[in-house]
Amino acid sequence: MKIIIDTKENIASLASDQFINLLKRKPNAVLGLATGSTPIDTYKQIIKKAKEQNISFKDVKTFNLDEYVNYPFYEASYRFFMDDNLFNHVDINKENTHFPSHENYLDYDNQIKACGGVDLQILGIGANGHIGFNEPNTPFDSLTHVTDLQRKTIEDNARFFSSIDEVPTKAITMGLTTIMNSKEIILIALGENKADAIKALVDKSISVIFILGCFNLKLSILSIKKFLTICDCTPITIFPSSVLFIDTNTLSQD
Repeated sequence: MKIIIDTKENIASLASDQFINLLKRKPNAVLGLATGSTPIDTYKQIIKKAKEQNISFKDVKTFNLDEYVNYPFYEASYRFFMDDNLFNHVDINKENTHFPSHENYLDYDNQIKACGGVDLQILGIGANGHIGFNEPNTPFDSLTHVTDLQRKTIEDNARFFSSIDEVPTKAITMGLTTIMNSKEIILIALGENKADAIKALVDKSISVIFILGCFNLKLSILSIKKFLTICDCTPITIFPSSVLFIDTNTLSQD
């Protein structure tokens, strides 16, 4: 795993470059996409660079990470989010954009496999350490599934709704094995509220935490702002084609 610490703006630019460079090499790439506030600036940069560099999405296929169960209105759906923040601004065929649902989640992994697998997956990380809607203690061998959202996740997502009572309590998410089957992974952590999750991610006790356990990292954060030191790293078993982007503000807590 490659770790990059930078500003929010530079992270969006660097992450978008990975998508643009992939599409230059492979115009029919399969992209794994995430929602929430974390990837918005990256999507803006992808749109900008695609237009500037004449990059087409017409042969691209996408698989979204997750979707709410029983969202209260269409604008709360992740389909709406993706249309608004990416799909409506590039020449993608909407029939090639896929989302997990009650109707397809048991076959979602097979659909991804049939398309050749995800070439590049973008991820955020929740304040409690969740990836997608895989809450802490999700089994490492999980595939796409329906999950109950923890109270912390519901509280964090309340900002996207008129009240916390509107926030769905269930979601459908790619499982950890689904995610780890991706050929490349980008994990982005932005903001001070993610500091505890990142410290847990790179702590030597990482092996007990879902995706971090999959990576089996042996890392620890020094209490020095904006710097990481990798310690106790023999042996290290990591997902080789992955990049962790950490916003400098995320490391601003002592």
